[in-house]
Amino acid sequence: MNLEFKDCLKRNKIKLFSRGKILVSKEIKLAASDLKIAKESFSRGYFKWVTVQSYYSMFHSGRALIYAKNYREKSHYCLIVAIRALYVEKRKLDFKFVEALEKAKTLRENADYYGDFTKTSAEDLIEKAGEFLEKTKEILSHS
Repeated sequence: MNLEFKDCLKRNKIKLFSRGKILVSKEIKLAASDLKIAKESFSRGYFKWVTVQSYYSMFHSGRALIYAKNYREKSHYCLIVAIRALYVEKRKLDFKFVEALEKAKTLRENADYYGDFTKTSAEDLIEKAGEFLEKTKEILSHS
């Protein structure tokens, strides 16, 4: 177990969550719904909302993964830490998905707080959110 994960546990930003497994399918549905809305927003030229919804699609995919291990996050940062500790370090998920989630988090914050977003980054996030959702479904189908 890595030090960041231990720190998140110690600070109660990641907690054991006995109901996690029963909520996995709800998180997958939320991820798929957010991705669908992001695609609709893209077709209308709403690139800020594409950025926000693509990030939340990835967030819900990530949450499904940690719920499957009976953990719950209390911070977006610690969600990423948990995914790294529970999946990447165990070679069940490629690090590129964590990198994409970290980038999406930054882009979502920039879009939300500073009005800074682009069509190109929005399009990239839709693609990455779709890949992350599919990989999440694949991992969960084998666990």
